[in-house]
Amino acid sequence: MADLALRSLTKAYGQTEVLHGIDLTVADGEFVVLVGPSGCGKSTTLRLIAGLEDVTAGAIEIGGRDVARLEPKQRDIAMVFQNYAIYPHMSVRKNIAFGLRSSNLPKADKARRVDEVAELLGMTPLLDRKPNQLSGGQRQRVAIGRAMVRDPKVFLFDEPLSNLDAQLRTQMRLEIKKLHQRVGTTIVFVTHDQVEAMTLADRIVIMKDGHIRQVGTPSEVYRSPADTFVARFIGAPSMNLIEGHAVSGTVTLASGGTMPLARGKGDVLLGVRPDDLHPVDGPALIEGRVTVQEPLGPDTLIYVETRAGEIIAKADARTPPAVGSTVRLGAAPEDVHLFDRESGLAVA
Repeated sequence: MADLALRSLTKAYGQTEVLHGIDLTVADGEFVVLVGPSGCGKSTTLRLIAGLEDVTAGAIEIGGRDVARLEPKQRDIAMVFQNYAIYPHMSVRKNIAFGLRSSNLPKADKARRVDEVAELLGMTPLLDRKPNQLSGGQRQRVAIGRAMVRDPKVFLFDEPLSNLDAQLRTQMRLEIKKLHQRVGTTIVFVTHDQVEAMTLADRIVIMKDGHIRQVGTPSEVYRSPADTFVARFIGAPSMNLIEGHAVSGTVTLASGGTMPLARGKGDVLLGVRPDDLHPVDGPALIEGRVTVQEPLGPDTLIYVETRAGEIIAKADARTPPAVGSTVRLGAAPEDVHLFDRESGLAVA
């Protein structure tokens, strides 16, 4: 295992710069997820770490050694791709062993290592099968096994679950998390799915347009987003953002409601997650007409048309306000976020 550090990492294609001086440190044994919309630079960052693309400027350090100009095979990393990339004519055993093709280990040691990895992944009964006899989740485990058998310093995962159906994705998320807890190898995992990021990561790196917008634990990026992009990207449904104006410790909203808040001055955006916004009988942040109900079992999401636009809130599933009815919505001050309207940055 080893730590990983990216220092002022830059990537340009001709005159177009797509990564703008990325700085990131991943601790030994840490599980870090890079997440963001398409084109944000997350996969490019992973490919630079792997050595599949050339660095324009900056350093990539693995275990304190700069590997930015080394060939992929010299970096002691292993990568699991989105499309599995396993050989259909080989058995599971041979596919996993293929990761050791350039190793100097004796044949008996290679076989023992394959058996160890297969046991760890629950693949021992499947070692003599061909890939066409496996499910999608089992094929992905073969690809992970081929990476694991090398015992690399760093694992790289490039959207490995995106080709699986919803139930299998949930199952594989759990298996990957359990695997990391058992082997403790440093992992950098790329996804566009913020649910994957929240459930897998020790820390999440949120990217946009070749920049890192925030790095933090799942709880930190959810509860204390650095700006409006992070606030809306993390969490489903997205955080509600309501225009307002802050003066003398009070925020007056475009919806007509007010809230006493000690922070903020001038034009602001008040953010509140649907989970924290509920129908109330007393003083309200916002009022509007219910247009849609979305039952979720114990709760019901309600979509409310207001003077400030559509707002999403959560109501008790046993007594949700009817579609067409007028509802008043409130939130606790500690559940409210404030952002500068011009910069989008969180107001401390």
